[in-house]
Amino acid sequence: MSYPNRESKNKYQNRLIEEKSPYLQQHAYNPVDWHPWGEEAFNKAKTEKKPIFLSIGYSTCHWCHVMAHESFEDPEIGKLINEVFVPIKVDREERPEIDNIYMNVCQMMTGSGGWPLTIILTPEKKPFFAGTYFPRESQYGRIGLKELIKNIQVLWDKNPQEAIKSADKAVAVLKQISENVPGELLSEKIFDETYQSLEESFDYDYGGFGMIQKFPSPTNIFFLLRHWKRTLNPNSLNMAIITLNNMYYGGIHDHIGFGFHRYTIDPHWLVPHFEKMLYDQALISMAYLEAFQATGNILYQNIAEEVFEYVIRDMQSPKGGFYSAEDADSEGVEGKFYLWRKSEIDRLLGDDAPLICELFNISTFGNFEEESTGKQNEKNIIHLKNSLNDFANTKGLELDDLTKTVAQCRKKLFNHRKNRIHPQKDDKILTDWNGLMIAALARGFNVMGNKKYLESAQKAADFVLNNLYRNGKLMHRYKDGESVIDGNLDDYSFLIWGLMELYSATFEIKYLEYAFSLNKTLVNHFLDEESGGFFFTSDDAEEIILRKRESYDSAIPSGNSVQMMNLLKMAHISEDESLKEMALGIERYFTEKIKRSPLAHTNMINAIDFRLGPSYNAVVVCNDKNQSQMMHEKLRADLSIRYIPNLTIMDITPTETEEENSKENDGLKLPFEVSETLKLKKSLKNKCTFYLCTDKDCKPPLTEIKELLKFIEQ
Repeated sequence: MSYPNRESKNKYQNRLIEEKSPYLQQHAYNPVDWHPWGEEAFNKAKTEKKPIFLSIGYSTCHWCHVMAHESFEDPEIGKLINEVFVPIKVDREERPEIDNIYMNVCQMMTGSGGWPLTIILTPEKKPFFAGTYFPRESQYGRIGLKELIKNIQVLWDKNPQEAIKSADKAVAVLKQISENVPGELLSEKIFDETYQSLEESFDYDYGGFGMIQKFPSPTNIFFLLRHWKRTLNPNSLNMAIITLNNMYYGGIHDHIGFGFHRYTIDPHWLVPHFEKMLYDQALISMAYLEAFQATGNILYQNIAEEVFEYVIRDMQSPKGGFYSAEDADSEGVEGKFYLWRKSEIDRLLGDDAPLICELFNISTFGNFEEESTGKQNEKNIIHLKNSLNDFANTKGLELDDLTKTVAQCRKKLFNHRKNRIHPQKDDKILTDWNGLMIAALARGFNVMGNKKYLESAQKAADFVLNNLYRNGKLMHRYKDGESVIDGNLDDYSFLIWGLMELYSATFEIKYLEYAFSLNKTLVNHFLDEESGGFFFTSDDAEEIILRKRESYDSAIPSGNSVQMMNLLKMAHISEDESLKEMALGIERYFTEKIKRSPLAHTNMINAIDFRLGPSYNAVVVCNDKNQSQMMHEKLRADLSIRYIPNLTIMDITPTETEEENSKENDGLKLPFEVSETLKLKKSLKNKCTFYLCTDKDCKPPLTEIKELLKFIEQ
């Protein structure tokens, strides 16, 4: 993390001092006169006829810290920026709609993007220059920030109309490329086209996609597992497994404290950027859970358990909500918290040290290069070359004995590491990322039966609904008792996903009620009823230069892809065809984009997989709640070891009294109007009865879980 030095903290203070965002707080003592995004800054730019220096980043971003230390903490650079611009700082995690627009601008202007994101705007918020990280001084053919500022000053002073003309053109092009012509629904052909694209970019040696940097890309894993399920193509499963195995072996995985870092800078999954993001933990754990169900390999269940241990231990607030991230840096050095010298391992582990050093590839020389020197520094990233089982076989060891030794040594190293200075935690609580983590933990309970996961998910859901849900609308961010920023598409769609998963874990109707209520708000304020698809911002949100509809997956799946899946599942449960039509509207609107770039749309294609089927909806009705609860436990156990991704289950067992059955719960109306066919479904033979329908037909009523599973698995 970039911290102000004592001199600057005593000497400088800007408007960010009033902000809650940890990222903005990091810059509150810069000599740069930062403003938060808002009308005060834009009015000042108009009054003083200055361009705007917009800098976007996030608290755990390593290169954001580097640029802050090199430039934004430097009095000379600060003076230059203040003279030429009105400077604005934005936390991309707080304001994803702003980040999304200007990241598109940067990619359009430069061909690439990333953070820190540097954009120069007119006072009307229109961009005429874009880039990412700039060093303080020009070097190696790369312009430095100091020279860049002076060049822009000359342009703005001598020919501001040229800058304004360029900005108008950029906005026009951005609007043009954002326009879309809806197409037809896609056929099964899209699955093989997506598989072929993934196969062409797959690294068969180390897994993952691409040969330089490696990102986890869980939505690709979700797709490969579904493609294997649909086609029985063994290579689809093989690609998923190679990737998940090597992620687990590599330095991207924290073998001591658990959880996964954001990505690696090498193709071997060895050297990560060490920040840990909440959304990665949620999506990666779900990928391992699905792999466990698909393969039966207990290792994948164990990995998911470790991720959940990390998240509940280190990322859940006492009030229930999940924090956003942990930094890559500690004491101003990237990865310092996570690195080990061999001498340290030897001292801590004694007689077990040689075994552990060999297993985890720890050497005197080290395997981590200092960024400043590019040289090895005797520090090691702990990683495996292969599985414990393979290592045990090679060494002639009993696997159980090796596993116990590793667990004991890991605990010693973990307890020692706890005494180091920890990376900074970004403790803001975001609705969308919490929705993902709620979904993951609820699914973890369904697969593993650990009530701790369910309780953690319920605590988080209660926190979000109590603190970030007002008058039927969501807020995006909570920090220090303050809930602010209107909710976006991701907030709604991800939280609906989490609530739907909680319903499937508990069959408590309140989670469906909240999900359907949130969906109603989403439809009323975000849906384009004419063309289809959902806008990222609501119709009553702050006006920015473009209101966008996004379909591309990034580190997280697109809100439209998640919402398409939500709508298909809600249509199954409620038998409401209008919800299915909204889902189909999303697909039609993005058809051409999906066909042009299937790799950027794997989560949308997963929703298309559900739509094309086979998908299943089971309605169950028992005589009473006790019978229903016993059925839930047995059904959960039977489903936990089966990979059936396209299944929804609705329990309509009646409550004890008619009055209780019809009353409102927590001030919310029942989630949907009960259809005539749903009313006709009754318990038969004094047993819990299943009414199973596929996307094509319905089966006769079933009173045994094994009969239900037989129909689904045939």
